[in-house]
Amino acid sequence: MPAKSILTRKVDLVYLIFFMVHLVVMFNVDLYPLYPEWLRPKYMTDLRHWYVATYADQFFVSPPAWFNTYIWLEFLYHVPLCVWSIPALLKADPRVPVQLLVYSVFTGVTTLTCIADFFAWTTVASQTKTQLAGLYVPYLAVSVFMGLDMVARLNAKLAGSTPPPTVGTKKTR
Repeated sequence: MPAKSILTRKVDLVYLIFFMVHLVVMFNVDLYPLYPEWLRPKYMTDLRHWYVATYADQFFVSPPAWFNTYIWLEFLYHVPLCVWSIPALLKADPRVPVQLLVYSVFTGVTTLTCIADFFAWTTVASQTKTQLAGLYVPYLAVSVFMGLDMVARLNAKLAGSTPPPTVGTKKTR
């Protein structure tokens, strides 16, 4: 039976759009420090300067070591996952729930870490932190929603299946 159209799977359509936008944001904003200077287009540098001036995001001014690790993890995990998820969502790949559950937990933990950290900044005004939360909290919300959705999908699939025999049990005929 062919997969239903992505247009009839509204939540998957939202995920598809999210991953398409997320790829653009990653390559134009988040992964900026990984580009060699000679490869950075002027618009990217201008965008980064505007972002820092507008949101005072200290992760982009003087990032802690763990944030640089998060940037590398975004490059090594988020980019391939996003590239994989676009066609997978389009064709309703049965591996989507497992992959997006892992993604949602990973993204939720890293995003929550950033939120907790920037609310502890003492050099940034409360109003600025609230504006910054307006950028980070939606990523957390998407992650939580996606995680709950994927758990529900996996539970529904597993509820209708027979679990495999455990290690050490003998099959009887």
